Amino acid sequence: MFNNIPPLTRNIIIINIVVFIISFFIPQLNDLLSAYYPFSPNFKSWQIITHMFMHGGIMHIAFNMFTLYSFGPILEQRLGDKKYLILYFLSGLGAFFLFNLWNYFEIQQLTAALMTNSNVDVHKIYESADLSRYGFNPQPYMNNEDEFNLYMGLISRMVGASGAIFGVIAAFATLYPEARIAIMFIPIPIKVKYVLPVVIIGSVYLGVSGNGGGIAHLAHVGGAIVGFILAKIWKKHLYRFN
Repeated sequence: MFNNIPPLTRNIIIINIVVFIISFFIPQLNDLLSAYYPFSPNFKSWQIITHMFMHGGIMHIAFNMFTLYSFGPILEQRLGDKKYLILYFLSGLGAFFLFNLWNYFEIQQLTAALMTNSNVDVHKIYESADLSRYGFNPQPYMNNEDEFNLYMGLISRMVGASGAIFGVIAAFATLYPEARIAIMFIPIPIKVKYVLPVVIIGSVYLGVSGNGGGIAHLAHVGGAIVGFILAKIWKKHLYRFN
């Protein structure tokens, strides 16, 4: 069955699984390849790409790879190799950008609030957030909520292919809006053009409200926006190019 998956989708799934297994045996890769806030001392430029192949657990990668397996092959065959790769990685970059744009506003608000207190050295918090030098040590900031939140924002990691996969789903919904998909706990298949907007609105709410439960919901939205835009552009000329 695995050999019947188109090559790009199959290789992306394989790479994700291999990286997940390797990072299980070499935990240091989680710090090196996951994505941090771009102004954090833990951020490295390659994390913009490598975070798409990191996952937080077996259920995380299983859900992402099953979703890619469900939607990716159709798009790979419809769009062709080049457009499919562009869709996947630009959606992942869109996820990274939107998630960290929101992070930027939140961290700037925390920084401004702390700088009004002359007893708080914000630069020291940034320095102490360097995990490679000091490790994880939030203890000095436990008595101040803003200090603690700033520290945690600087050491928090973004991982997963979800942003890229949401771009794939959004592109699928744009090209095949009448397609019906089955959803857990709902007994009848629903048209994807109705499902995606509900998911996006829910993701925006959870991401902005801070009730996301550790999930980067705004990354999903960023990936979906890119996937939708690309599919809209390509839809007009798809038959001409193919």
